[in-house]
Amino acid sequence: MTTPDPLPGTDTPEVLRPHVTCRRCHRPLHDPESRMLRLGPECRDPSDRTPRYDVAQDPLFP
Repeated sequence: MTTPDPLPGTDTPEVLRPHVTCRRCHRPLHDPESRMLRLGPECRDPSDRTPRYDVAQDPLFP
């Protein structure tokens, strides 16, 4: 028995995502935010999520 022809547009090869692991515990990451930060949700602190830089500035209006 022969295999049926694939539907048009479905014969594209499956794309494999790169294997990304946590920088601290080296477990595989699946969440897009975790993959971007390279830290799993268990390994990052709330302060690590949004870095904030306080800079001394002059006021705009006197």
